[in-house]
Amino acid sequence: MTPLAEILRPQTLDGYIGQRHLVGEGAVLRTLIESGQIPSMILWGPPGIGKTTLAGLISHTLSRPFHTLSAINSGVRDVRSVIDAASEEQGAILFIDEIHRFNKSQQDSLLGAVERGIITLIGATTENPSFEVIPALLSRCQVYVLKPLELDDLRRLLQTATDYYATTGRTVRIVEDEALIRISGGDARKLLNAVELVISQHNGATIDITNDTVTHAIQQNLALYDKQGEQHYDIISAFIKSMRGSDPNGAVYWLARMIEGGEDPLFIARRMLIFASEDISNANPNALLLANACFEAVSKLGYPECRITLSQTAVYLANSVKSNTTYVALANAQEAIHRTGDLPVPLHLRNAPTKLMKQLGYSDGYRYAHDYVGNFVDQEFLPDALRGTKFYEPGDNARENETRKLLQWRWKDKYGY
Repeated sequence: MTPLAEILRPQTLDGYIGQRHLVGEGAVLRTLIESGQIPSMILWGPPGIGKTTLAGLISHTLSRPFHTLSAINSGVRDVRSVIDAASEEQGAILFIDEIHRFNKSQQDSLLGAVERGIITLIGATTENPSFEVIPALLSRCQVYVLKPLELDDLRRLLQTATDYYATTGRTVRIVEDEALIRISGGDARKLLNAVELVISQHNGATIDITNDTVTHAIQQNLALYDKQGEQHYDIISAFIKSMRGSDPNGAVYWLARMIEGGEDPLFIARRMLIFASEDISNANPNALLLANACFEAVSKLGYPECRITLSQTAVYLANSVKSNTTYVALANAQEAIHRTGDLPVPLHLRNAPTKLMKQLGYSDGYRYAHDYVGNFVDQEFLPDALRGTKFYEPGDNARENETRKLLQWRWKDKYGY
């Protein structure tokens, strides 16, 4: 029986739900598709948001030969076979799902064909391509980031589902959608799996979907609902939140769940490396050092030995003092950039390697910090429109309280001296 998610897979760009920043009217990827000239690309984003669908729509819209491989069960021989076939075609597209699972030799086998234009590569990944795709291949691809579906997108998808069931002679009414939206997590496949599961529990011609019917159906059929393996992302979420909540017991439990489930240990180590910067930061800089050492150790050890290193690091990170101040500071700075645009670099901060630049005032007024007491001099380092702005606010912990005192001594009013 064809799954509902497959039945509702759109056939045109106008029917594609979500990712308006990429395929909405005038958006970068849609413009490329409409021009008929697309680059090789990596589609990066969480599961169930339309990466595979988008690749198929690109091929269909451009009327190009379309080849698809899954990195889970394909090897170098399969890649070469597709490249041989594509060399006899015009403008062939090769879609590789979960390209992050390809090892270096498998990715290397793609390079020549991509470089010579024999194929246009579209890779889909849930992992950061900077870590998982070799630099030589990544440099030949554009990376497009896909986002979880928004509330309006999910409700449009639900309407599409009820419209489909109407064509089969069944009336499906979404009386309440909060449970459906919540368990989907922005994942279209999870949403449609849930709808399909609820409907499969009823034989009548009219079905009312409520929060209770959804919760009951999922609880009774979790394995069926999670048939595509999306629980993988729920468990890593629980692992991260346990460490963020300073609970070593929760962290070790969810770590054990991942180990027992055969999770890629580098995936776990990489998440802890991210966590060390995002959730601990300068409250305990050693956390990043340990997380990085863990990543290196896991790379060398593999299972089963690396599970001990993973546990040591998870417990350390859970027990560490927490701070997200550098994460917030960066977000504040990015928000200011989005709001003010690309402000010019103040003249005194500009480099002046030529006589003309010096005549134009470049570097004029810059004060060299090492010429002053304490290797510090009060001067503005932000564009004029952001003068006096504070992006970073130290957290309330021992190390950052010391940082606060130093900032107050240096910057006076900005930090409430």
